[in-house]
Amino acid sequence: MKKRDLFNIDSLSFQEFDENSELIPLMTPEDEEKISNEKLPETLPILSLRNTVLFPGVVIPITAGRDKSIKLIDDANKGNKVIGVVAQKDESVEDPTATDIHQTGVVARILRVLKMPDGNTTVIIQGKKRFKVSEVITEEPYMNATIREVPEARPAENNKEFGAIIDSIKELALQIIKDSPNIPSEASFAIKNIQSNPFLINFVSSNMNLSVNEKQSLLETNDLKERALATLKFMNMEFQKLELKNDIQLKVQSDMNQQQREYFLHQQMKTIQEELGGVSYDEELEEMKSRAKLKKWDDKVSEHFNKEIAKMQRMNPQVAEYSIQRNYLDLILDLPWNHFSKDKFDLKRAKRILDCDHYGLDDVKRRIIEHLAVIKLRNDMKSPILCLYGPPGVGKTSLGKSIAEALGREYVRMSLGGLRDEAEIRGHRKTYIGAMPGRILQSLKKAGTSNPVFVLDEIDKLSNSHQGDPSSAMLEVLDPEQNSEFYDNFLEMGYDLSKVMFIATSNSLSTIQPALLDRMEIINVTGYTIEEKVEIAKRHLLPKQLKEHGLTEKDLKIAKGQLEKIVEGYTRESGVRGLEKQLAKMVRYAAKNIAMEEDYNIKVTNENIIEVLGGPKLERDKYENNNVAGVVTGLAWTRVGGDILFIESILSKGKGNMTITGNLGTVMKESATIAMEFIKSNAKELNLDPDIFEKYNVHIHVPEGATPKDGPSAGVTMLTSLVSLFTQRKVKKSLAMTGEITLRGKVLPVGGIKEKILAAKRARIKEILLCEDNRRDIEEIKPEYLKGLTFHYVSDMNDVIKIALTNQKVVNAKEL
Repeated sequence: MKKRDLFNIDSLSFQEFDENSELIPLMTPEDEEKISNEKLPETLPILSLRNTVLFPGVVIPITAGRDKSIKLIDDANKGNKVIGVVAQKDESVEDPTATDIHQTGVVARILRVLKMPDGNTTVIIQGKKRFKVSEVITEEPYMNATIREVPEARPAENNKEFGAIIDSIKELALQIIKDSPNIPSEASFAIKNIQSNPFLINFVSSNMNLSVNEKQSLLETNDLKERALATLKFMNMEFQKLELKNDIQLKVQSDMNQQQREYFLHQQMKTIQEELGGVSYDEELEEMKSRAKLKKWDDKVSEHFNKEIAKMQRMNPQVAEYSIQRNYLDLILDLPWNHFSKDKFDLKRAKRILDCDHYGLDDVKRRIIEHLAVIKLRNDMKSPILCLYGPPGVGKTSLGKSIAEALGREYVRMSLGGLRDEAEIRGHRKTYIGAMPGRILQSLKKAGTSNPVFVLDEIDKLSNSHQGDPSSAMLEVLDPEQNSEFYDNFLEMGYDLSKVMFIATSNSLSTIQPALLDRMEIINVTGYTIEEKVEIAKRHLLPKQLKEHGLTEKDLKIAKGQLEKIVEGYTRESGVRGLEKQLAKMVRYAAKNIAMEEDYNIKVTNENIIEVLGGPKLERDKYENNNVAGVVTGLAWTRVGGDILFIESILSKGKGNMTITGNLGTVMKESATIAMEFIKSNAKELNLDPDIFEKYNVHIHVPEGATPKDGPSAGVTMLTSLVSLFTQRKVKKSLAMTGEITLRGKVLPVGGIKEKILAAKRARIKEILLCEDNRRDIEEIKPEYLKGLTFHYVSDMNDVIKIALTNQKVVNAKEL
């Protein structure tokens, strides 16, 4: 074999011989071509490496200490000396399996095996071709796998960009060897004499100080040009580190002692900060002390602050804890300790503001004025926390803003929807990286006073997780007996929240933690009537949308009749959010015509409404006639307000089975069963032949089956529907009902009466049948809401049947 230039392993400090006792030559293009033409075996024994990666063409020594590895090497050395070499994903795994190794490796040839005195085996291997593990066949006595070759994309020989990259790698490698004291200068000869570009890239990649994952990523790069660029990038980083290391070593060669060095660095830092327009550490501390003298805090807080700032003075400004301590002291100084805005307890003015901002909601506004009156007389906040409860879009959040304006206080809003980390309320301990105070203190810091109006929006949507239960943390916030010493984990001392006026909002009470609900006074913000919606649209929504779209009242006018048409035909909500969206469409219609200089009706007509909004979408919300026996109109409560509910029954010949459809819950199914049993037990009083129940099947259906329905409000409706069906008597026109029943035929009261009344008015219902005990709920509703409605109060199902059913039977109905 012709002698050629040699390279050394591990930063050119290791030399070894091949099996013919000749020095290992550098890889040449002819050698690469010969290797590329070699065909890989279908299966190979797989040797896993803990802390290195083998590259094609590169020779490295491997120390094998595991029994499986020693067995593999011995068997391969006796055979064809060819093995597969892959890197482990985690070097701590002692007995790696198929999932613990990388899929891409290098076929290697064993050049020499040496037995060490400590019992380990050192083997010299040379990489040949890259491969990918297809499937691990066996793992005993060592791992065997089927493999496939991974082709390598190489640029053309005349590619100038690739040539420039190779030249840069050589130059940078020579510079690193020159500047590094740990690499012998002889290494530069090997770099200069490498003729093969792929081998140069692999050789440099193998000998760079990189992690196993970084080397593996280079090995897995199929495009040689991309691998060369990545290698050059790592070399640049290595060279920059080397330069920085050499610069630092030059700096520390001075004869300064530790005290002189620290003094010098501090003086430099102070000068740099002053040049940049900042302040020095000493000036920063003095500024904090000056701000502390202006704070209105008590002796306990003052003592704590002085203790913490003294701790900061003793700290080295370069340590990480210094910035944490500075942020902590900044928070203490930024919080509005005992700083309160002056309340404006002019209740007449407050009433004017509430009336101006919100039309309707008289009961709610009266309760708020009463709340403010109590605060004025007692001059403290030891009164219940208000919780505005009602469907979306009725103005709960904006009521809080109006209260803040009426009192002359700062307004703070904190959305609790989806919040599931207790630290969001109480804060993190300041020892953690990235620690912050809770959102309660952050909001007070932004408000600048300790007595703002604090709206806790969507309190029913608080969640919980493994990070704690925020609703439990809210107990201390909202309890007047506890919140005078609210403890935040970041602040590490109590903060007085007793002067904060907390107002919570909620769409549902069922999801609020009972203990939290007990600390709040519930104010039911019900939905609006059609008349109220028209007034709200006229006074608030339309002017707001005109302003937001750059128009004035002269550009678009919608009369009350047209507003009422929009409310009835295009909105089906208790609030006014959907109505505002429809009005926005009308305003955009005008804005488009103005921008395009086209003619349009400034005074909106019914035809314009249909043109812009389409045909009325909510006609199904209207009352349906009861010309068919077994069809009854019920009233239901939903989270978005009241609604009407149609219950249908039909008979078919059968064996007396009852079927219930319409996606009903357990309670409504039980109501249907109770109604059926009541009819069977009172068949004689209802003039029904008992044999009917044995000859006919009954099917009860509640339309809109995709919508889940449940609740204790449909008992009387179910029973009326079945009696109407069996007797074939029509239900009285324009009649709706709500209530629950018992097996004895008693009618029980239900809730959500006002919302149900509003739904009945929207549907043009004329008569409403209720339990006698619900009379008091009707008496609490303003008379104007009840205009045009007739109420029937019942306590027994016989009364329901007498009122609801007419004596007129269905035309052409078959006698049962």
